[in-house]
Amino acid sequence: MADLITVDDPTDPRLRDYTGLTDVELRRKREPAEGLFIAEGEKVIRRAKEAGYEMRSMLLSAKWVDVMRDVIDELPAPVYAVSPDLAEQVTGYHVHRGALASMQRKPLPTATELLRSARRVVVMESVNDHTNIGAIFRSAAALGMDAVLLSPDCADPLYRRSVKVSMGAVFSVPYARLDTWPKGLESVREAGFTLLALTPDEKAKTLDEAAPHRMDRVALMLGAEGDGLSTQALVAADEWVRIPMAHGVDSLNVGAAAAVAFYAVATGRPQL
Repeated sequence: MADLITVDDPTDPRLRDYTGLTDVELRRKREPAEGLFIAEGEKVIRRAKEAGYEMRSMLLSAKWVDVMRDVIDELPAPVYAVSPDLAEQVTGYHVHRGALASMQRKPLPTATELLRSARRVVVMESVNDHTNIGAIFRSAAALGMDAVLLSPDCADPLYRRSVKVSMGAVFSVPYARLDTWPKGLESVREAGFTLLALTPDEKAKTLDEAAPHRMDRVALMLGAEGDGLSTQALVAADEWVRIPMAHGVDSLNVGAAAAVAFYAVATGRPQL
């Protein structure tokens, strides 16, 4: 059973895992280096625990102690009970959901390991917006994608904002980083995948025309918001695909585009 410890000093060193959560640059460097990430909110904390992540500690406002009692009773890690004001002083923002947990990261699998059993894979290039990362993982989980591959410069899926937006879906879709870009795409092709680059370019086939749901193994490539896929990534692809647009709209947010494309890749249109 975890110890329930009341803390009233925002500089208490035991709360170090939770300090400065709004400092993106600091947390982006510190969390992977120290092997931790932060889960926020009851559902996300429970999903992280169910996915087998080890909990280092929890930080709860008083009213969340009873809500999380079953989790607390199973934990060997300390649980810090704090006031909402103190939580804000420590983290740098108002913790609306009242519950935070510091979790231990797991070693990432290699791309080769993931590709052995996958048939539908997402490949992200330079996606650095944490909200988009979270939204893409949530859609990937919901629409049956098997794995995610990240270019070396993609944002961290376990950053607090990504985890929160994904509602914990980052725990259910396995992911790996490619060591090199775009050369690393060769290993995806060698594993038997057709590389499809999602682009609004009119020269691309529509998803209906390409019919990716009929392909044996598909790797759908997504680029960053605004810039899209780089020229090098487009050249490396086997085929370009697009979502047909109406009413003069030229493109969708990458998170929305990903959801549409995942449906086409995983299942295609229902037969009426």
